[in-house]
Amino acid sequence: MALLRRGFSLSDVVVIGVTSDSFASREGKSPDQSYLERVKVIERVLNSTFSGRKYVIVKLEDFFGTDIASPKVEAIVVTRETAARVPIANSLRAEKGYPPLKVEVVDHVLAVDGRPISSTRIRKGEIDAEGRILSQSLKMKRSQPRKG
Repeated sequence: MALLRRGFSLSDVVVIGVTSDSFASREGKSPDQSYLERVKVIERVLNSTFSGRKYVIVKLEDFFGTDIASPKVEAIVVTRETAARVPIANSLRAEKGYPPLKVEVVDHVLAVDGRPISSTRIRKGEIDAEGRILSQSLKMKRSQPRKG
């Protein structure tokens, strides 16, 4: 959420990259939701928290997607872990004669337990969206299949 907030504070239109299933697999990751499911979750968050704001969701088949080499893209919002990749993006932009991206680094927001809040932790029922630890009974209830 912090990345989205920063993005919307910088621009009228935010480009949001969502990793494709194939790219995630190449990176040794196996998301617990498909690309389409992750996009739906992001759209729900965007529509509820950033209602009326303009955004574009792009499927990432690599770290940046094709939009990174667009003259319309002026800034990139990253975590400290992903900031190291920005010089690669700026190199791609330089090849096309575009100026380097303005880099906005967003620190992780920590949950009550001192670990980062993440969508994975929220989906697993460890924490809620505000980083509060969920009780054991609530975790069990959330992990049970729904009837109906």
